[in-house]
Amino acid sequence: MTESVSPPVDAAPVSDDRIARRNVLVLAAAQALAGAGAPICISLGGIVGFYLLGLDKSFATLPVTGFVVGTALATLPAGILARRLGRRRALMLGSLLGVCGGILAAYAIFLSSFWFFCFGVSLAGASSAFVQQYRFAAADSASASFRPKAISWVMAGGVLAAVIGPQTASLTKDMLAPTLYAGAFVGLSVLAAMSWIVLSFLKAPPIVSVQNTAAGRPLLEIMRQGRFIVAVLCAVSSYALMSFVMTAAPMAMVSHGHSMSNALLGIQWHVMAMFAPSFFTGSLIQRFGKERIVVLGLLLLAGCAALALAGPHLAHFWGALILLGIGWNFGFIGATAMLTETYRPEEKNRVQAVNDFIVFGFVAAASLSSGGILNAFGWNTVNVVVFPVVIITLALLFFSRKKPAI
Repeated sequence: MTESVSPPVDAAPVSDDRIARRNVLVLAAAQALAGAGAPICISLGGIVGFYLLGLDKSFATLPVTGFVVGTALATLPAGILARRLGRRRALMLGSLLGVCGGILAAYAIFLSSFWFFCFGVSLAGASSAFVQQYRFAAADSASASFRPKAISWVMAGGVLAAVIGPQTASLTKDMLAPTLYAGAFVGLSVLAAMSWIVLSFLKAPPIVSVQNTAAGRPLLEIMRQGRFIVAVLCAVSSYALMSFVMTAAPMAMVSHGHSMSNALLGIQWHVMAMFAPSFFTGSLIQRFGKERIVVLGLLLLAGCAALALAGPHLAHFWGALILLGIGWNFGFIGATAMLTETYRPEEKNRVQAVNDFIVFGFVAAASLSSGGILNAFGWNTVNVVVFPVVIITLALLFFSRKKPAI
């Protein structure tokens, strides 16, 4: 039995879901555009880093880590800006960061500057922190019953992002020849600018006054809730494991004799698998409950590792990446839905920002360690790491469900 938590008092009446549904469409479209930046940075970051580095290629995946670190560092500022400026203005500001990051990354490639390129990609990662706020923005104006669907439908926009990002990279990487790949990051800037326009149509709730915000509980009191701890743990495990395996996968595929085109295609299928289930994840949560969907997600992550360990063939890599994406979707959306039960309306921006800061801090660490473990111990070791994390998370999730209500 789960620890009792007061239901969110900001639940909008069912009649207000008309506005919520409109916002979902706006945010899903913005997700498709701004979210396309992540596949571009992830699929090309390591490749560009490889070519920009000298003889020592051990830091080739550092731009990908820089993207994740940029996301982690911007999560708290994103929450503060949402609180002070309102969702719409804060999210539009995040799109502008994406424009700047793409331009700087492209310029860095012209200069053949590895560290400048890492900075530009990190700025694009900071923009991604605001993209992560889209799921919370969808929940702001939704009723309690519609909230899981609102979150999952917005993330369904990532299906288009999974196509738009790699296709943009493929079509524009030679646009500024003979400087390869710079055009792809210019394309990233264009997509971010388009998301800025789309977000201008968002109808966000009014800004909560500072006086009302101060009436919320102390942050540490909220974070001590068993429900909060379990929700964050499930989100951390789902996202960090996904980042850990995904970051290493393209380099592992190439090292096992597969082409770079197949590696990029594998990432595209992975990103599509991350977001395609979002069309029905919310309905599954309503029917079976948040915890069961999180458990299913964690088991799929373990299945990904098991398939990857089964062999080095292309089918093993692609199949593992698809399972990795689906497992992330169930685990992360389920954990996000759990988190929305732990705070009051005047507390939401602080709690959401702290949640994302914790999650992406671990994701950055996972991404940073992934390349080193791959280089030192190999692809099999990367996948073996998945099992103890999944087992510990499942054990704590089951233990929390058996605690008596208070």
